[in-house]
Amino acid sequence: MTRPALSLRWKIALTVTAVCCAVAAVLGVLVHNAVARQTVGQVHKETLADLDEALELYEYGTSREGLNSVLDPAELPPELRASVHHDRRGSMVGTYRGKRVMWAAAPAGDQVMAVWSPYENTRRSLENLDTAIFGSAVLAATAVALAGLFLAHRISRRLGTTAAVARRITAGDLDARVGDEGRRRRRPAPQDEVAAVAAALDSVAGSLQGRLQAEQRFTADVAHELRTPLTGILASAELLPEGRPKEMINDRLRALRRLIEDLLEISRLDSGAERAELASYELGALARSSVRGLGLDTDVRVVREAVVRTDRRRLERILCNLVLNAHRHGEPPVVVTVDVPGGASAAVAEGERAEHEAAHGEGPAAVPVVEVRDHGPGFPDALLHRGPQRFRTDAPGRGKGHGLGLTIAVGQAAVLGIELSFTNAPDGGARAVLRLTPPPEEPPAASPTRPPADPPG
Repeated sequence: MTRPALSLRWKIALTVTAVCCAVAAVLGVLVHNAVARQTVGQVHKETLADLDEALELYEYGTSREGLNSVLDPAELPPELRASVHHDRRGSMVGTYRGKRVMWAAAPAGDQVMAVWSPYENTRRSLENLDTAIFGSAVLAATAVALAGLFLAHRISRRLGTTAAVARRITAGDLDARVGDEGRRRRRPAPQDEVAAVAAALDSVAGSLQGRLQAEQRFTADVAHELRTPLTGILASAELLPEGRPKEMINDRLRALRRLIEDLLEISRLDSGAERAELASYELGALARSSVRGLGLDTDVRVVREAVVRTDRRRLERILCNLVLNAHRHGEPPVVVTVDVPGGASAAVAEGERAEHEAAHGEGPAAVPVVEVRDHGPGFPDALLHRGPQRFRTDAPGRGKGHGLGLTIAVGQAAVLGIELSFTNAPDGGARAVLRLTPPPEEPPAASPTRPPADPPG
């Protein structure tokens, strides 16, 4: 199981908190040791001074009143008693009559002279010191954590804004800028590393937009400039005498005209000014009429008929380009399949369709699909990963061309708001799949437009 990744703000906040806790722990230990050494040392010094005085009074046989001295006390710690039996004096914290005391003992003839000093207040002072140190550390760590979280939130929010703008630019919105987002919040942009990244992204986006616009203008200008002389050349070619040379010239000129028309169409699609004119059509009939107009050997299979709301001219353009690409770069048979996964069968009559849908639980959620498939080498990996790119059809085994057909199909699909995907069939061959949107429920009077039927064979 993959661990959920922590966001940048929490990483910064946790790092700052951990560092603060480590510093507080080190400082707390140092302060505790210093204070404990000083406090306990003072008690130890006073206790040893009392022991020297008690030994001196014991030697002269003088009364030891006023001193907390005891001969051979039963509560003397065993470790300290053993040390005294080896003719060494020492001190140790222990208990006397149920209270914490500091013991100091030394040999006194055959006995042990012991002196004690109260240690309870010293222990309580050290505990209070530890409590104060711990409370201060917790308070400081909380304050630093909140400050770090606030700072990290500001940084991550600005980075998130930059990432969102980058995603918009990737999706095609070349007008998006991080600077515009900052001005919208009416706050001055901080001049730091995050601002430098945002400025660099804006610079890259502006440069990219300028280059793309220059490319679009160049493509449109070249196509427009070539259109007029090409029309004159076509008219002049008609004056040539009939024969093979005239046919070859006219064939090349027609190919050049198609290329110019494709370039003009791409420039219009790139400009974003294209708008679809929607109407309701029967998808299977529209696919048949589109393929029939190409005059190529293409098998059209309508598994389930569907009514879609689309722009007929643009959808026909997409289907024609996909079929032409399959014939040009693939191998026969080329099959166009119209289906509605989960929808009603085409064999069901119009009058029985509503009852069939109700009986089988079929509703408006079914998505009409058009698949164009050939049985050639399939699409190259570059196209599957990055999509069609103009003037690139150099995949081994799939022929050559100017590479604008699939680019136009993708652009027209974007205008229609439908999905066009490219895959390879498991058993070989390229597959282009169109997923369309069925029209909303309409009154019975709004009947779909049916393209002209195929002539009887």
